Amino acid sequence: MKTLLVLRHAKSSWKDQGLDDHDRPLNKRGTKDAPVVGKLISKRKLTPDWILSSTAFRARKTVEMVAKASWFSGEIQFEEGLYLARPTTVIAAIQTAAPQSAEIVLIVGHNPGFGELVEILTGQKQPFPTAALAEIELPVERWDELTPKTKGKLLDLWRPKELAGESE
Repeated sequence: MKTLLVLRHAKSSWKDQGLDDHDRPLNKRGTKDAPVVGKLISKRKLTPDWILSSTAFRARKTVEMVAKASWFSGEIQFEEGLYLARPTTVIAAIQTAAPQSAEIVLIVGHNPGFGELVEILTGQKQPFPTAALAEIELPVERWDELTPKTKGKLLDLWRPKELAGESE
């Protein structure tokens, strides 16, 4: 069994309308939520062995804050193809890039693809707002065995509004 943590980037800012979508930063709420998610990951003993993230600025900042707050010390790989990726693209990226020895992998990206990915892998359609984190147990021994037909189990799903007391 492997554990996949699916994290949607934290809340981003729309303040500068001239910025390209890929370059949007986190807003105040996003910079508050990302470390809370990292602390939750640490508290639940889910610190990943490896992280794969979109290259979008808001995803990069989310990863940076989550990694620091969760005491992550491994490799973070940034993949341009995860920017607004469909679930099949995300699965293909995990298959080819994830170290086979990694037990827990964290992926960071965007909706609608990440919310759809959770649904495809678990059979459960869930609201997946910014900074939402899903913990999915997958019945695979190796990451290259993961396919869109893999049926995992949604062990938990945390959303920012539910995490207010988690950081204490």
